[in-house]
Amino acid sequence: MASFGASAVVVGVVTGAGEAAALVLRLVSGPLADRTRRFWAWTIAGYAMTVVTVPLLGLAGTLWVACGLVIAERVGKAVRSPAKDTLLSYATAVTGRGRGFAVHEALDQIGAVLGPLTVAAVLVVSGGDYTPALLFLAVPGVAALALLAWLCARVPDPGVYEPVTRVPASPVPAPREARRLPREFWVYAGFTAATTLGFTTFGVLSFHLVERGLLPAAGVPVLYAAAMAVDAVAALGTGWLFDRFGPVAVAVLPLLAAAVPALAFTDSLPAAVLGILTWGAAIGVQESTLRATVAELVAPSRRATAYGVYAAVIGAATLAGGALTGLLYEYSIPLLVGVVIAVQVAALAVLAAVRLRGAPG
Repeated sequence: MASFGASAVVVGVVTGAGEAAALVLRLVSGPLADRTRRFWAWTIAGYAMTVVTVPLLGLAGTLWVACGLVIAERVGKAVRSPAKDTLLSYATAVTGRGRGFAVHEALDQIGAVLGPLTVAAVLVVSGGDYTPALLFLAVPGVAALALLAWLCARVPDPGVYEPVTRVPASPVPAPREARRLPREFWVYAGFTAATTLGFTTFGVLSFHLVERGLLPAAGVPVLYAAAMAVDAVAALGTGWLFDRFGPVAVAVLPLLAAAVPALAFTDSLPAAVLGILTWGAAIGVQESTLRATVAELVAPSRRATAYGVYAAVIGAATLAGGALTGLLYEYSIPLLVGVVIAVQVAALAVLAAVRLRGAPG
């Protein structure tokens, strides 16, 4: 976008609109996926949008075409995510939900590192030309679509992995009541909103590092990569805890989130680095075990809807949390630390009100 002469305002508006679309539109795609039960079709369609739009960025001739493609790619994520998470929830019913979602997050982080490194390598070879770098991404994109098609052909009905055999704890609800998301899900969403509201963003963390002279700007991406490596390891670890002890394993997230500002917002580089690595661990829990718990709280018939609502809750809380921590950072770092700890304590109290099932038998 900058190569087309975009200003920082344009970049901010377009990328912000894209992220908003990726989250808010799940409120539509989730219920539609549940209603149609065509989870493979929604998943493949969403990934196909990404596979098409990303390489086309390399052929964009104007700024506005590039902006449209950036937003379209994010819309693709909104189209696929609820259905994809629902497919994952079915498959993890036999592998262990914690381990399944954790492996998914770990592999996601591997791709998140390899993708940019691949683009960087092609940029070096092409002398900084974005066209071949973006067109090259069509190769893994087509491979991903082929793999999805193969999986769809092998398991056209993902429900075979999670047959409905549980005896209901209460009388069968009326049709209207059955269409509602359960109370436990809404309480759990409240817990997620609370812990995310007190979750420091990497933008504020990196700002502190550079402004206090603790780390040069060039070192920030390296530290971010290290945090993403911790993300993958933490996801696998808490995934094991989830399968061993049940959804109560998510209680580790508020503890990690409370420790982040206390460590990161100091004038000690080792403590700040430890704080950011702790932030990476918290992200790993947030992106894996939290989503696994949704599958435990919501019946398969409403699960895609639940994932769409859940993503919107996280998006709104992330926006509010970023603004809150940024404002408090400017006013008083000790106050910021105290408020975050208080918010995480409140989140633990909300979690205690969720009637979570125990560890899988």
